[in-house]
Amino acid sequence: MLRLVLAAMLSLIPLSLSSCDKAYMATMEKIGYAKRDILSTRVKSARDAQEDAKQEIQTTLEQFGKVVSYEGGDLEATYKKLNSELENSEDSAKSVRKKITDVESVADALFSEWEQELGQYSNADLRRKSQAKLTQTKSRYREMLGAMKRAEQRIEPVLKPLRDQVLFLKHNLNARALSAIKGELVKVDAQVDQLVKEMNRSIAEADKFIQTMEKESD
Repeated sequence: MLRLVLAAMLSLIPLSLSSCDKAYMATMEKIGYAKRDILSTRVKSARDAQEDAKQEIQTTLEQFGKVVSYEGGDLEATYKKLNSELENSEDSAKSVRKKITDVESVADALFSEWEQELGQYSNADLRRKSQAKLTQTKSRYREMLGAMKRAEQRIEPVLKPLRDQVLFLKHNLNARALSAIKGELVKVDAQVDQLVKEMNRSIAEADKFIQTMEKESD
């Protein structure tokens, strides 16, 4: 029970600085969590952050559509909801970027430690087996990380036009302004569609990586 409580408390520690992250990993290892366990946990967290971002951006697009197709009612309230949804999407995007950085941090530490430990083997056969496993794990990790980064890189091109349109509407809440930006909805919709596809690929790669890591730990 104490081990679980400590793990929960440590998960709240900010990991923005490399030295803090090293201290975090060292503390986690003292209570029984190896770097590969931390990596698996962080990949899950990054996967969940991508899922959240995907949902938030889709919701923002839906609200943008409601504003553009406005046919009566409280336009100010509709705009405020759009602005709020955009802010949620911005926060989700920041979370995705941070989670990916956290994954890279522990992966770098894990692979560096693993490579150093290869030199400690006196048995050549065991060293070759460990080297093969390291190479295999690195390969899977690179595929997964590449998918995550490709998905993350599609977020800003989606948020940028949404950000511009919301800023424009802030001082132009009228029928003429809404008519002027209707064409943007189709463009942003296409970008969001591509983003969702990349997010789904990335989430699938993360799930595959997690399953492999957990299987090897059994």
